[in-house]
Amino acid sequence: MLYLCDTCGLLCDDLVQEYFESLGLEGNSREFARELFVGAQGKRQVLDKLIGAYTQNWELDRMAAVDRNILRLATFEILNMTETPINVIIDEAVEIAKRYSTIDSGKFVNGILDKLKQERKTQKTGTV
Repeated sequence: MLYLCDTCGLLCDDLVQEYFESLGLEGNSREFARELFVGAQGKRQVLDKLIGAYTQNWELDRMAAVDRNILRLATFEILNMTETPINVIIDEAVEIAKRYSTIDSGKFVNGILDKLKQERKTQKTGTV
């Protein structure tokens, strides 16, 4: 859904109402997915700025759209869903990148998120 918002210009509210029903998720899984999507989309500008700080020589608009949105989702989860271990978030993001993007995307996503994971520690100390 983040990809659709990014590449097709669809509105978050439209996707939540129309597309979200078709996912077939129920209960906690559905609420978790909704929280990830709405949160990442709602904080997109902040996430993009933060991701940009950790991507040397890579502007977000030059990245593959799938990679860009995986990074947004994982960054949101790292910063806002602190009950999930960082390594789990990174591993899942890397697996998604390997499956749905380019051959080098797993390494690319891993490298950026590995640098970015320090933000959770910084946030806990109140400096972000």
